[in-house]
Amino acid sequence: MSEELKRTYVPFTEWAEKSKQTEYTEPTPLLNPDGTLNARGWARHNVFEYDRSLVKRERLISKKEWDYYTVTDGRKQLLVSFAHVGIGGFMGCRLIDLHTGEVNADVNTIFVGGNKLLPLNRIDAPGRFSGKSGDTEFDFHTKENERTVYFKKSHKGQILECNLHMDIPEGLESITTVLPFKEDNTKFFMTTKQNCMPVSGVLTFGDYKYEFSKDTSFCTVDWGKVNTPRRLVWYWGSAATYLPDDNGNNHIFGFEITWAIGDESHATETCLFYDGKVHKIGAVDVEKFPKDRYMEEWKIVSEDGRFNMTMTPTYNNKSDLNLGPVARMLCNQIYGKWNGSVILDDGTKIEIKDMFAFCEYVENRW
Repeated sequence: MSEELKRTYVPFTEWAEKSKQTEYTEPTPLLNPDGTLNARGWARHNVFEYDRSLVKRERLISKKEWDYYTVTDGRKQLLVSFAHVGIGGFMGCRLIDLHTGEVNADVNTIFVGGNKLLPLNRIDAPGRFSGKSGDTEFDFHTKENERTVYFKKSHKGQILECNLHMDIPEGLESITTVLPFKEDNTKFFMTTKQNCMPVSGVLTFGDYKYEFSKDTSFCTVDWGKVNTPRRLVWYWGSAATYLPDDNGNNHIFGFEITWAIGDESHATETCLFYDGKVHKIGAVDVEKFPKDRYMEEWKIVSEDGRFNMTMTPTYNNKSDLNLGPVARMLCNQIYGKWNGSVILDDGTKIEIKDMFAFCEYVENRW
């Protein structure tokens, strides 16, 4: 970690002024007509207008779009994903036990076609994205206060079917960031993370069945539109849980921490969520990154002192998509128990004890 990162609390208004992070509140075109980046910053709702026809690609797969739903209940992780990479795409569904590593279901479909099955231009507004490729069907439907996710595919003579129903609390904020790359003004990394949505649902795969309950389960949506250099590294941590107050009332708390992607001088993809509202925090980093020793403790702090947490790993949900010189995506996604404290915008300090969440380290080449 840089010695410049401060670990004393700085009030939000003072920190925001010093950090020069740019918050957008009005609709703004993402790109100029010549394909250069027009916006750089963050928003509590996605106000960036995306026109895919303006994206300047130096490679066929430098432009990527995705919808990625991850559901956890502290025991299982369910992933429903869709990605489009310019020449085609991928959709899949995976259920894994986060304590034993057992994969209960894992199916996917690859399709070809640059203009086939293009995702919506926003994820945090009502809309519907559905389609079919071969024997795979999907339907992602967002309403004002509810989102449903459906996925179905046959695999090795069995049918996998997944139905999810998540609440979108009134006024729920998300975090959208647009990060540039200094070496090329046509490159960008724009994502929306919509977190803290209670979710229920069921996955069946042949005779196997697993159910999620809104009492214990949350969904995070990771939505992206990017045009990137070939090599990328990132860290991403995310959490959602119920926190009881002194009166026994539950509050929904979570966080979003992403760093090391592009130029973060205009915004960082870091915030706390509390009862549906975003509390923006500064840049985070690992105090001592346990490179290749991922099961050691991760001590993560923010430059404004408002995020001070230690993750004690329990499981590495590792994946390695290695296509040799063509592409590789190596991900060490570490789940564990988080302990420490966070500070809201009004200065309220919240102690966190044994919250189950993850942080991943990814090396990308494609």
